[in-house]
Amino acid sequence: MLHMYDPLRGKRVYLFLKRLFDIVFSILVLVILSPLLALTALWIYIDSRGPVFFLQERLGRNGKPFRMVKFRTMKRNAYTGGLITIGKRDDRITRAGYYLRKHKLDEWPQLWNILKGEMSFVGPRPEVPTYAEPLPPRLKGFLLVRPGLTSYATIAFVNVNEQLAREKHPEKVYREKIMPRKAELNLKYMREMSMLTDLKIMLQTVWLLFKRP
Repeated sequence: MLHMYDPLRGKRVYLFLKRLFDIVFSILVLVILSPLLALTALWIYIDSRGPVFFLQERLGRNGKPFRMVKFRTMKRNAYTGGLITIGKRDDRITRAGYYLRKHKLDEWPQLWNILKGEMSFVGPRPEVPTYAEPLPPRLKGFLLVRPGLTSYATIAFVNVNEQLAREKHPEKVYREKIMPRKAELNLKYMREMSMLTDLKIMLQTVWLLFKRP
């Protein structure tokens, strides 16, 4: 499926340190945040009908599908109206879901995916097959590496839902304009990936979350 040089060649030490960091830090954060995660789960359960967690098939390393976990932020059967959400107040989003999305708290269950080795803290965001598969082969190279919780593309498109709300055909814009741009940024990460790059992306992400209104 993928025709590209191996971006991980010669990075054995980096990959070992990256995986070690992922294991240790994900366990640490899960332990520290366990009371907050439990309260969040209770809030979701009380706020709307449906499961606490949302599982969705995404593409992992080498394009292998896995089930990414999030806190549920949308109503039941919400994705029959499309896979992407539009604007800050998409009417499919629950009351609790609005605040969870605003502060990215819905993403924290992915610490479990990180601990299992399906994801990393830093790496290309795991994509839905529907959006990744139509990309030209040149842009699919990011599927060779383990996906992550945050990335250059995450930072660049932190307000993508608000951007799409201004478009007449948001699904088309996402497929044809935003998705290729995200893929380019993911390839940029692959060229630059190192522990220093990962640290820089994590710090930029934390700063971005704190400065958002």
